[in-house]
Amino acid sequence: MEAALRQKIGAAPKGSDEKRHLQELLSLLSGQKTPEAPPTASKAPTPSFASILEEVSQPMIRSSRRLDFGAMERAMKDRMLEETARTLESRLNEEITRHPAPFRCPACGRLLQSKGMKSKTFMTSLGEITLRRRYGFCRSCRKGSFPDDARLGLDETGVSPEVQYLAGLFGAETDFLRASDLLFCAARIRLPEKQVERLAKSLGEQIAQDEREHVELEPHRLPQGPLYIGMDGTGVPIQSRETAGRRGKQKDGSSKTREAKMIDIWEAHTQNERGIPIRDPGSVSYSAAIESASCPDFAQMPSDFARRVEREASRRGAAQARQIVVIGDGAAWIWKTAESLFPGALCIVDRFHAKQHLSELSKALFGDTPKAKEWTHCRYEELDEGRMDDLLKEIGIYASRFPEAAQCRTYFQNNRERMRYPEFRALGLCTSSGVVEAGCKSIVGGRLKKSGMHWSVAGANAILALRCTIKSGRYESFWERKASQWAA
Repeated sequence: MEAALRQKIGAAPKGSDEKRHLQELLSLLSGQKTPEAPPTASKAPTPSFASILEEVSQPMIRSSRRLDFGAMERAMKDRMLEETARTLESRLNEEITRHPAPFRCPACGRLLQSKGMKSKTFMTSLGEITLRRRYGFCRSCRKGSFPDDARLGLDETGVSPEVQYLAGLFGAETDFLRASDLLFCAARIRLPEKQVERLAKSLGEQIAQDEREHVELEPHRLPQGPLYIGMDGTGVPIQSRETAGRRGKQKDGSSKTREAKMIDIWEAHTQNERGIPIRDPGSVSYSAAIESASCPDFAQMPSDFARRVEREASRRGAAQARQIVVIGDGAAWIWKTAESLFPGALCIVDRFHAKQHLSELSKALFGDTPKAKEWTHCRYEELDEGRMDDLLKEIGIYASRFPEAAQCRTYFQNNRERMRYPEFRALGLCTSSGVVEAGCKSIVGGRLKKSGMHWSVAGANAILALRCTIKSGRYESFWERKASQWAA
């Protein structure tokens, strides 16, 4: 090892930072063998698979006089992980010594002042390993750092990239306590609930930043027909300190939630037996956050949500689409966003939401009676057949006596051009795919709106970013970009 370093020192330019750094490393090694050496640095040969099988299985068979396949499988897995962790530990410590990272400050790039070698134990998907890394101090920034950690993708969390990857997957899918349990049951990784939460939220924040910076076109998702863009919003339970003073739906006018706004994009090239378009499997992508969709009239920049929509549409090839179809529930912010970003788009009110308005009105007018069902059925027919004048006339009969009817009439009047359902069906377009509604329920409700949950806005947005990336099939791409930064 020392001979190889001396050879590198001889080849390095005289007086260079590289030469000084290598000389410091050689002095550390030759000053040597410090008590900090990792306990697994033994030169003993790695046991073979056959010897581990014998070691694990024979005592179990002798003690029980029968073959317990499940117990043997688990015991062998744990034993193999243990041996593999030792091999990984040895290999990484060797790599750090033989091919050290540039000994420079990650912030300013200046040469670090060597402060010796320090050991730290990291949790990996194979088990715990202890690494000896060089520690340096930057006199300019007045901060210390471990250059070798950055090259290996290690940080202050004390876990390996693979453990972060898995914590992100489980933390996005279920509550952090259950994610902690699943990590151990599925991968034998012991992480407490709070650490899973910290890892998942940290990863989500990184993904949110990555989403803003990487807007590259996805060639495998170039639209082959109409490109559908759905927008919707749903309330997320938020901690009281972040809802104070905000108007909401509580009886006293206060709010307990903040609205998460979502965009989902998909394609639909096939139809079912009734001629209704069906979304293409794997074509849906999502992006969501608790952020504003409005901005002052004098503002030159679009809203935060409009910029999100623009980024996602760019990734999905909206500029190349022969037709853009925007589907929403009728909220004004959806159409304002669509008009500003896609002036030539065809806008459609989701037929499910339109019918929901009629169903709610019938209950307000007639209660839970046969008359309500009959009235609703007739209005559905008028809507489906495009008889908007008849529909508005029937609703208007009750507008003077029922505020709900007046509001409903205004809703249909404002959106009648977006409810030309016979025309849309003739064009073979989706009018009520369920993708938008399902997106909010699955992406947002399925993780953030469980009983007893109350989020900070930052925490909710981190998990939304993480969850959207995973559900959109972009998790691997994010990790590839992350790994390329370590290698740089």
